[in-house]
Amino acid sequence: MSNDSTTIVQKLWNFCNALRDDGVSYGDFVEQLTYLLFLKLADEQGKLPTNTSSKIPAGLDWESLRKESGAALENQYVKILRELSNEKGVA
Repeated sequence: MSNDSTTIVQKLWNFCNALRDDGVSYGDFVEQLTYLLFLKLADEQGKLPTNTSSKIPAGLDWESLRKESGAALENQYVKILRELSNEKGVA
């Protein structure tokens, strides 16, 4: 693994340990990480030169998370998960 990859993995485990100390299970952590990766990958897919558009509706995408911080970020994330769970063709 490269130094950058090792650093990212270490940061991820540090977050995991902090969340575990706050009562978040490893399974819950992995679940949330998977959702975030899904949103980020959909965002990256939309930036490819193949002009592949994301199926994630505007306002429920990675960019809508990037605009927020603190409690507003958490509220937006919960909104995204709730609304995407009802979207056809996303899951």
